[in-house]
Amino acid sequence: MLDQLGLNSAAESVYRDLLASPDNSGVAEMATRLALSEQEVREALSQLSELALIRVSTEDPTQRHAVAPHIAMEILLARQQAEIAAQQRRIEESRAAAARLISEFAHHRADAAEAGVQYLTGLESIRDYLLALNNQVQEEFLTFAPGGPQTPTNMRASRPLNQKLLERGVRMRTVYLCSIRNDSATVAHAEWLTERGAQVRVAPSLPNRMIICDRRVALVAADSGNTSGGAVVLSTPGMIAALCALFESTWNSAEPLLSDPAQQQNGLTPQQVEVLRLLGEGRTDESIARSLGVSPRTARRIANTLMAHLDARSRFQAGVRAVQYGHLLATPD
Repeated sequence: MLDQLGLNSAAESVYRDLLASPDNSGVAEMATRLALSEQEVREALSQLSELALIRVSTEDPTQRHAVAPHIAMEILLARQQAEIAAQQRRIEESRAAAARLISEFAHHRADAAEAGVQYLTGLESIRDYLLALNNQVQEEFLTFAPGGPQTPTNMRASRPLNQKLLERGVRMRTVYLCSIRNDSATVAHAEWLTERGAQVRVAPSLPNRMIICDRRVALVAADSGNTSGGAVVLSTPGMIAALCALFESTWNSAEPLLSDPAQQQNGLTPQQVEVLRLLGEGRTDESIARSLGVSPRTARRIANTLMAHLDARSRFQAGVRAVQYGHLLATPD
């Protein structure tokens, strides 16, 4: 009955048995009562322990205590909700991946431009296109700026273009990574933008570098790991609508750059919650570092701090306990 919540039949039987017979939790006795092998009982107990549905009894260390059913169901439902949220995030990130796949073959198709897809090769090509595009923008300029602290070259190159847009009354909204708060040059650049009327927010992670103009054309980096290598220009209404929805969802969950880093009710910052989510996906320190725009050493330090905070012996256990304590549910959908 609980298989849809991630509990197999053997684990469910053992959990029910512990609720019914809390003083008879020996492996051999349970195996006999439940018509299971002792190995199946041990594996079920291990799963229940990892999910925090059972623990060693405080009154008798030789016995196991099963948490109350209403708490157990909250734990399993929270875990499932976190998995759904992670799947939704992966779907959103796959949109950028789809754009990269399209761009990979765009130059092989004679009708690519007519199909609403154009491929730009190299940083200079991207800058030339942006220069021409900026002269056409009339109302709105939306940007994802991942990668952490921005390079001096990129900031110098973007300032004249941004100033012209803002002077024309174009609405500008940019989302950076939270990690830019540790880089004075990028913060100064963001403050320069806000002083001229732009809006800037920060998020724990971003799917890819992206620019959307007037909700009619979008530039997406062809390779999120090397955003200067090339970009794909998209103008099909369906893809633009999907990218705008992704931007608005991210913008609504982001926080103003110049505000103090927010803490959830559980005492963790959005960046820490994001690290817990990435740990739950089995990401490496290097992958987490790329998502946050920090060094692998910093990512490792954050992960270790969170594991200590959750009293977890492994990253998997940290993910389970994060769900149990409600940390991951604090992430906006």
